[in-house]
Amino acid sequence: MTALERYHRKIAEAATQDMILNMGPQHPSTHGVLRLELITDGEIVKEVIPHAGYLHRCFDKHAENLTYQQTIPFTDRLDYLSSMNNSHIWVMGVERMLGIDKDIPKRVEYIRVLMCELNRIASHLISIGTYGIDIGAFTPFLWCFRDREHIMGMLEWASGSRMLYNYIWIGGLFFDLPVGFEERCREFVEYFKPKMTELNELLTNNQIFISRTANVGVLPMDVAINYGCSGPMLRGSGLKWDLRRIDNYSVYGELDFEVPIGTGAMGTTGDCWDRNKVRVDEIGESLKIIEQCLDRLQKELKRTPEFDPRAKLPRRLAPKAQDYYMRGECSKGELGFYFIADPTGKSEIPFRVKARGPSFNNLSVISEISKGVMIADLIAIVGSIDFVLGELDR
Repeated sequence: MTALERYHRKIAEAATQDMILNMGPQHPSTHGVLRLELITDGEIVKEVIPHAGYLHRCFDKHAENLTYQQTIPFTDRLDYLSSMNNSHIWVMGVERMLGIDKDIPKRVEYIRVLMCELNRIASHLISIGTYGIDIGAFTPFLWCFRDREHIMGMLEWASGSRMLYNYIWIGGLFFDLPVGFEERCREFVEYFKPKMTELNELLTNNQIFISRTANVGVLPMDVAINYGCSGPMLRGSGLKWDLRRIDNYSVYGELDFEVPIGTGAMGTTGDCWDRNKVRVDEIGESLKIIEQCLDRLQKELKRTPEFDPRAKLPRRLAPKAQDYYMRGECSKGELGFYFIADPTGKSEIPFRVKARGPSFNNLSVISEISKGVMIADLIAIVGSIDFVLGELDR
């Protein structure tokens, strides 16, 4: 065999072999320190293997060495883009274990929901804006961060922090709302509604964006359920499952809002476009919830001099010996905390804590929905999942 023949043979063998590519852990399109190992055949992705473990946050063990109240700043750092929702679910679980959940003042409950929905909008704006820039649309990214800045300013005004709030406490709140907060919040709602219409025209209904996301990364409903997906990932596949409606926790049962789901309007139900559209529609529903909370706070639950946002609690926050699971709807799906209280019923430190973050389950399905796609389409799929490594890598 001549040298030229050996060369051509090597080329032919190489053409039949798979290539392994590493996307991350510092790749900008992975939305965090996540490594995706790709097995490719040319430009076609045959397999995606996600590798987590670059943060080592150890939330569960932190919670088992601190009191229930001291753990709240650590819950803020799970999904750090939706901190209010994290702490809300944590404190509701502790309050139910203590048996004081029925004693929380209505004004406190409505303020909690108001803050959580503002934070949900801020989280979705980051998801939509960064998703646009993944696809190649730069202007929506700037618009989303411009409008998110108004929310960050309001949350900082109320809590003193822009991102990690430590605002929702067991039994109440750290502070009552600042004077004039309700009026400023209503001004933001009126300002923001037409901005969402503009964003839809610029991105959601843009033909280039539709071409890049429709019929890409299709997640069938049964696969989503089997993998434990939740939030917009599950609702994008057509299942109307929202824990705010299913469990009616806090005061959500008293509020009027819809649960958006994927309809396949631009392609197959459960594709990347559907997941993004569910988040866009959820922003509109969150605005409805915010308006209803403001109505109640300004008309029926007005601030009074005797109102104490820090309700009187038992001297020791030591629940009776019990196992308890508390779940709630964060911006990315079901966040749950499984508590095992101290067996003696005397300690303020839980015996065991297990956090169930939605990002872990939502990301786990990526291998199923990425087989046979182009590498460029994998970027669109990763962006449509909207995960945060702070809760994935607990």
